Amino acid sequence: MHVSTTFKYNSNPDELRPGDNVDAILTSVLGGPSLTYSSGLSAFHAMLVHLNPKRVAIGEGYHGCHGVIKILTKLNGLKQLELDEASLEQLEAGDVLHVETPLNPTGEARNLAYFKEVAERKGAYLTVDATFAPPPLQDPFQLGADVVMHSGTKYFGGHSDMLCGVLAVHPKHADKWVPSLFQERCFIGGVMGSMEGWLGVRSMRTLELRVERQSRSATALARWLDEEIRRDPAGAVGSVVDKVVHASLQKEDLADGKGWLAKQMPGGFGPVFAILLKDAEDAKRLPSKMALFHHATSLGGVESLIEWRAMSDSSCDKRLLRVSVGVEGWEDLRDDLVQGFKELAEEKKKRV
Repeated sequence: MHVSTTFKYNSNPDELRPGDNVDAILTSVLGGPSLTYSSGLSAFHAMLVHLNPKRVAIGEGYHGCHGVIKILTKLNGLKQLELDEASLEQLEAGDVLHVETPLNPTGEARNLAYFKEVAERKGAYLTVDATFAPPPLQDPFQLGADVVMHSGTKYFGGHSDMLCGVLAVHPKHADKWVPSLFQERCFIGGVMGSMEGWLGVRSMRTLELRVERQSRSATALARWLDEEIRRDPAGAVGSVVDKVVHASLQKEDLADGKGWLAKQMPGGFGPVFAILLKDAEDAKRLPSKMALFHHATSLGGVESLIEWRAMSDSSCDKRLLRVSVGVEGWEDLRDDLVQGFKELAEEKKKRV
């Protein structure tokens, strides 16, 4: 095998047809015609170019999407709205209501059924960034999404070795939207490389195995941390950690399996959660104390990462650590966190 950007056509003219294996696999997995892009932000940009709204409602989440909106605002006057009730009332037909769930960097979930009701009432399109909960965790199409976006760099890639963005279109829009998206992708220049396509095919073979394990481990870790804070406020965890945030801890929304969150995420609550420490300096120092966790940005690979998020997003709470759980045993990751908290406590004593 060798890398190439040019491929010879089939010698049989009756078998000439365009094809992309990873797009076909994603179409099957996501439940709607899917196109790949060179990155998640490239996919988000392509989506907004295609839908061409006058207004886009977007809340907290990945700061890169807000950067794309600022560029489009400079070019065509696109107006950015918040996701509060008053702002959503400003939406009109053809506008975009964009919801990221679960959220980056906290792993919190948002109620898609609520936002779908708003979008339908206003004649807007509901677009969902589902990067943090890929199949089999949730299916935004089942909850009314018109377009589902993924940064495929994360869980579709799954091995920290490829860049990829994905747009999946609800089948009801396929005939009208997909040909235009395909053509516009060529002109915008956001086509994913052939090497990344091959890596994507490789990765999709283990998607379900990886994501289910990562989600279970993240849920176990988040719940353990939350319990430790309450059980022993002066202990190794409780003395350092202020709060843990994850969809699995949204108890009112879960309602013992009867709430909207249990219905929205039947396959699990996502492999990413956030730890907020009591002291910003501790948050800056803790990642370097880990043995199994790597201090790095991005996420979704088989290795566990912990990031002082302020390094990548200056608007983020300086006390926040984003945790991306890999496929290691959750008990080993728990022990790694405990030794990190203890080492941090010893270091603080020496500094005093």
